Amino acid sequence: MEGVGFVKVLVMRLRGDGAKLPRYMTPDSSGMDLFASLEEGEITLAPGQWCLIPTGVAIALPKGYEAQVRPRSGLALRYGVTLLNSPGTIDADYRGEIGVIMINFGDKPFVVRDGDRIAQLVIHQLYRAQLQEVSELPPSPRGEGGFGHTGS
Repeated sequence: MEGVGFVKVLVMRLRGDGAKLPRYMTPDSSGMDLFASLEEGEITLAPGQWCLIPTGVAIALPKGYEAQVRPRSGLALRYGVTLLNSPGTIDADYRGEIGVIMINFGDKPFVVRDGDRIAQLVIHQLYRAQLQEVSELPPSPRGEGGFGHTGS
């Protein structure tokens, strides 16, 4: 992919060969799809219900990187299903299973089946902030205006 850097991310299946590894679905995708790994085969989310859905995979990111777990737009548009705690952050020192907190905001039950695409995983390089305490911030055209200040 021209103009795009690559970073090596180690990935491990946690329950044998059953779990699908995250993968980019098109050559220019920015996120890899994450798949449900359900030993019971499926989980039904009633309207308003949320659940931690396992993916059956764990990753090891290099220092200076994070992974963000983001919703899939098609699930949100078609079914009203999205993710709580979105984007979810996976730190470079986390080695546990990736879990996806799905919620059904729709008006009908939603079934998550083993192997379904449930979220996206986006890898980002990090910058650490060096905070410098000051007694006054420099002015800006916006100033303190927030929460709708810029119009609709």
